[in-house]
Amino acid sequence: MRRDVIHSLLVANRGEIACRIFRTCRDLGITTVAVYSDADAGALHVREADLAVRLPGAAPADTYLRGDLVVAAALAAGADAVHPGYGFLSENAAFAAAVQDAGLTWVGPPVKAIELMASKTRAKELMGGAGVPLLAPVDPATAGEGDLPLLLKAASGGGGRGMRIVRELGALPGELLAAAAEAASAFGDGEVFAEPYVERGRHVEVQVMADAYDTVWALGTRDCSLQRRHQKVIEEAPAPGLDEGLRARLHDAAVAAARAVGYRGAGTVEFLVSAEGRPYFLEMNTRLQVEHPVTEAVFGVDLVALQLRVAEGEPLGPVVPAASGHAVEARLYAEDPARDWQPQTGALLTLEVPDAPGLRLDTGYTGGDTIGVHYDPMLAKVIAHAPTRTEAVRLLAGALERARIHGPVTNRELLVRSLRHPDFAAARLDTGFYGRHLADLTAPGAGDPATAALAAALAEAVRATASPGPAPTPTRFGAWRNLPSQPQVKRFRSEPDGTEHEIAYRTPRTGTPEPYDAPGVRVLAAAPDRVTLELDGVTRHFDLARDRDRIHVDTAGASYTFTALPRFTDPATQTDPGSLLAPMPGTVVRLAEGLAPGAPVEAGQPLIWLEAMKMEHRILAPASGTLTALHAAPGHQVEVGALLAVVQEDPDATPVTASASAPASVPAPASVPEENA
Repeated sequence: MRRDVIHSLLVANRGEIACRIFRTCRDLGITTVAVYSDADAGALHVREADLAVRLPGAAPADTYLRGDLVVAAALAAGADAVHPGYGFLSENAAFAAAVQDAGLTWVGPPVKAIELMASKTRAKELMGGAGVPLLAPVDPATAGEGDLPLLLKAASGGGGRGMRIVRELGALPGELLAAAAEAASAFGDGEVFAEPYVERGRHVEVQVMADAYDTVWALGTRDCSLQRRHQKVIEEAPAPGLDEGLRARLHDAAVAAARAVGYRGAGTVEFLVSAEGRPYFLEMNTRLQVEHPVTEAVFGVDLVALQLRVAEGEPLGPVVPAASGHAVEARLYAEDPARDWQPQTGALLTLEVPDAPGLRLDTGYTGGDTIGVHYDPMLAKVIAHAPTRTEAVRLLAGALERARIHGPVTNRELLVRSLRHPDFAAARLDTGFYGRHLADLTAPGAGDPATAALAAALAEAVRATASPGPAPTPTRFGAWRNLPSQPQVKRFRSEPDGTEHEIAYRTPRTGTPEPYDAPGVRVLAAAPDRVTLELDGVTRHFDLARDRDRIHVDTAGASYTFTALPRFTDPATQTDPGSLLAPMPGTVVRLAEGLAPGAPVEAGQPLIWLEAMKMEHRILAPASGTLTALHAAPGHQVEVGALLAVVQEDPDATPVTASASAPASVPAPASVPEENA
C-alpha cells in the first residue's frame, strides 16, 4: 500500500482540539499549521502553531466552515495533510473529498464511510443489516398512546438540535414541525425521525480504531450519561457497572459497525443502554471525540498519533493494548448552570489547574485570553487517571476545587458537586441526572462568602495603605468622617447571585487592619494578595486577585468573586423598573411580531431573541403591561447590560417570576455545527 509520510499538518479547527493535535505533532516532529478567524487572531492555537493562515471574518460560516478557504490555506502553507479535529467540517464528506482532490492526505475515515454514517436514518438501516441492535423506528403518522414517550431526532447533525421528547399525542404534530424547522435551519436537512424514548437510559460508547489491513480495535467503553442540552459534561472510561457479557456485546457491535462501512482511523460507536441492560445503536461519529483522553489514559495510547499512522498507510498492531485503571473527564465551560446554562463571555484572567501525577489539562485558553461570543464556551477538559474509579473521581474533584479560575462564571462548582454526588459515586448514571439534580447542585453551598468578603476588605485596606503617594486626606460625606482609627466600611456584591456584604473594620496603630465586632476571628496576616485568618481556632488562607472593581478570592474548598461597591449608591446607576437588559454580549436576531413602543405585552411573553455562543436566548416580558421603549433591532450587536426595552407594568396584572436578566435558553437555529458534540 502507498505510504504518505506526513511532514506538515494543517488542523482545520480551533481552540482546545487544535492545541491537542499540535502537541502530538511536536512529539512526532511534524510542522503544524493553524487557521484562524479574525476573532481568533490572538488565540492559543494560533500562538502555538509553527505557521498560521488567516480566514477573513469572524462567524464560523465565513471561516472554519469554508472548506475551500481551508484547503487553500493548507496549500499556501505547504502542508501535506489536513486533520479536521471535531465539529465544524470533521464529518463533512465533501470537505474530505476536496482535501484529497487537492493532493493532500486526509487524516480521517474514507469519504464513503462518512457519507454512509451522515444520515442517522440510513445509518440505522445499514447497522440493522450488520446485526447491530437497534430501537425499532416509529411512524409518527400511526403512533398511538402505547408508543409514548417518543424521541424526535434530526436525521442529519447532532448537538441536540432538532431533538424533542413527546409525552402526549396531542403535542406530536406541533413538535414534528418544530423539530423539522430547527433541523432544516441547523443542518440544511429537515428530515426528522421518531423512535421510542428510553427513560433512565445510559449513553455508552465504544472507541474504535481501524487500519487499511482489516484490523479493527475496540478500545473499551466510555460512559457519557451526564449531559446538559443533550451535550456531554462528564465522561469516564471504562463505563462502570456493565457486566462482561454486555461489554462483549458492545465491543462486537462496534467492530461490526466499523467493518460494515469499511472504516479507517478513529471513530466512536454510540449506544443507548436501557435500565434493563439492553443496548441500542444511536449513531457512529466518524471523527475523534471530545472525550477521547479518557480512553488514551486507560489504554496508554495516543489516538491522534494512531490517526496519523493510519493516514500514512501504516498498520495497527495485531493485539489491542491492555487497559489499566480508570479515567474521568470533566468539561469546564464558561456558563452559568443556575441560569439555564447561560454562556458567559469576557476576559479570562486566570486559568490554573493543579499539576499532579494522573492529571491532564487540555485547553485552548490561558490567563489573559478573551472568551468571545462566536464559538462554543468550553474552556478546557480536566482528566484524571488512577487505579480505581473512586480514586480517579476524588483526584478530579480535588483538582477542580483547587483550580484558580478568574473571569466569567464557569460550571466548575457544578462539576465538583456532580463528581461528589451520591448517585455519581455509586455509578447510578443516566441521561436524566441533571434533570433530577440540577436544582440541588446549583443551590447555595455550605461555603462562607461573608468571611471571604471580610478577607477581601482586609486585603483592600492593606493595598490602599501600601499604595505609593501621600497619605489619603480624611474625607467627609455629610455627617461621615473617615479616620483610620475609627471603624471603616466596605461593601461588596457576590457574583453571580448578587448578594451584598457590608464589612466593618478598623486599622489600629499596628497598621494591620482587623474586623470590627467579629468575635472568633483573628487576623494572623494580611497582604494585598493573601490574608490568613484564625476562625474559631482554625487557620484559613485566602488568596486574592483584583481586576478593576472585581476581587477574586480562592480558599480551601471554595472560590468567590466580588464586585466592590461604592459606600453610597449613585442614583444615576439605577435602571427604571421594567428595564430589559442584555444578559450577555450578542446579536439581536429577531423581535416578537408587532413589537413596537406602545404595544401591549403579557407577562412571560418572549419579546427579543439574542444569539450568543451558538445559543438563542429569549428576553421575556417581566410583567403584563405596555412596551414604552424599544432600543433593539435585528442585526444589532449589544454589550452585556445594554438597555434593550422598557415595559411599564399594568398595576392590576400579576408579574411573572422569570426575570429578563435570566432569560430561558434554547438551542440556536444557526447553521453552525456544534464544535464540542
